[in-house]
Amino acid sequence: MRGVDESKTGRARSLRSASTDAEGVLWYRLRARRLNGYKFVRQEPIGPYIVDFICREARLIIEVDGGQHADSPHDAARDRWLADRNYRILRFWNNDVSSNLAGVLETIVTTLAATPPHPDR
Repeated sequence: MRGVDESKTGRARSLRSASTDAEGVLWYRLRARRLNGYKFVRQEPIGPYIVDFICREARLIIEVDGGQHADSPHDAARDRWLADRNYRILRFWNNDVSSNLAGVLETIVTTLAATPPHPDR
């Protein structure tokens, strides 16, 4: 990848192989354009961060978090940095994905439908 820090790429690869159960469940539904034809990739380096899932075309990032992320100043700073670069972020708790997958997918589909095409695409 052009302009990507190789250490971030290696870290992203290791995160892909060590995904949580909730990330695995959601990835199964997102991969291979299973969600209304949108393409997602997982554990993608963006600047100094690695995001769980991203639809590049819609500039939509999806994060699946455990309790360690509650009220995290690091996550707040990260979200601001990404938002400043015109990314939108949806955050779901692991238990949301596990217990309400249909609701999580509905939220994602609704957000994608409301996403105007990016001017650079």
